Amino acid sequence: YDLSVSTYSPDGRVFQVEYAQKAVDNSGTAIGLRVKGGVVLAVEKIKHSRLMVPNSNKRIMTAGKHIGVASAGWTSDTRHLVKRARDEAHNYHSIYKADIPAKIIAERMGMYVQAYTLYSAVRPFGVSTILATIDKDGPQLYMIEPSGQYVGYRACAAGKGKQAAKTELEKLDLEALTVREAAKEAARIIYAAHDDTKDKLFELELSWICDESNSLHAHVPQDVLDEAIEYAERALDEDDDEMEDDEE
Repeated sequence: YDLSVSTYSPDGRVFQVEYAQKAVDNSGTAIGLRVKGGVVLAVEKIKHSRLMVPNSNKRIMTAGKHIGVASAGWTSDTRHLVKRARDEAHNYHSIYKADIPAKIIAERMGMYVQAYTLYSAVRPFGVSTILATIDKDGPQLYMIEPSGQYVGYRACAAGKGKQAAKTELEKLDLEALTVREAAKEAARIIYAAHDDTKDKLFELELSWICDESNSLHAHVPQDVLDEAIEYAERALDEDDDEMEDDEE
């Protein structure tokens, strides 16, 4: 029953979609936080070699001037979906002379992803994408899964560290956080979710869409990134010290 994506198993499962989800779960962690002033995206980009050029092969991309996309899963699939999102945003603007609302871009991308679960000639996308944008209703955050399901969130996580990340996200008072505070917390959560035993090297990617970026999606300035990394490393060291004290 797993040879074709168009075949259900007797208990109602589509194994190819589950395999696609497994590809997501084996990827570096990606999270999104929607706070009162905007949306922050963060990604744990695993570095498979010390020879990789820093800041290359980005996993946070811009799908429109007001749309950011973070991904967990196959980066090549992400690029394809980002191109599709750019086309959708451009077509909407061409017709209506306005930026595409968050719900519509999420719906259209969800329908596109779901179409790849219907035909035996194609395979599902092995990626979960987190969409961040600002529209007339304020900051918006959606996640689209390999099945094509899309859901709006206050905060969400995908990838191998999603359970640990979700636990930390649920502790946050998102309504009270500023975007700069959210950037620090996002960095802390990515560092906390990182598994040193399996992946030694990783690079933190941070982006936001808020008033500071003129409601445009952009990677955070270098000083904000450095401050967030320092905050995350300090919090991680404090947690390690507490664990050592408890053991003693």
